[in-house]
Amino acid sequence: MEITGDIATIGYGLATIGPGIGMGILVGKTQEAVARQPELAGPLRINMFIGMALVEALGLIGLAAGFVF
Repeated sequence: MEITGDIATIGYGLATIGPGIGMGILVGKTQEAVARQPELAGPLRINMFIGMALVEALGLIGLAAGFVF
């Protein structure tokens, strides 16, 4: 059996699984926290956006690694 296709494509596909799961957990937990303490919605939202940027960086690093290697 011969494997065809570009290995970078497979690598990028695997690299998006982690950030996708991380983004879902991050947003879900933020919504849960806002539901428990609505007065903290502002600071929680700011922290969520910072966390989203860091999680998205993982996906972009996976994309760049696919092009480099």
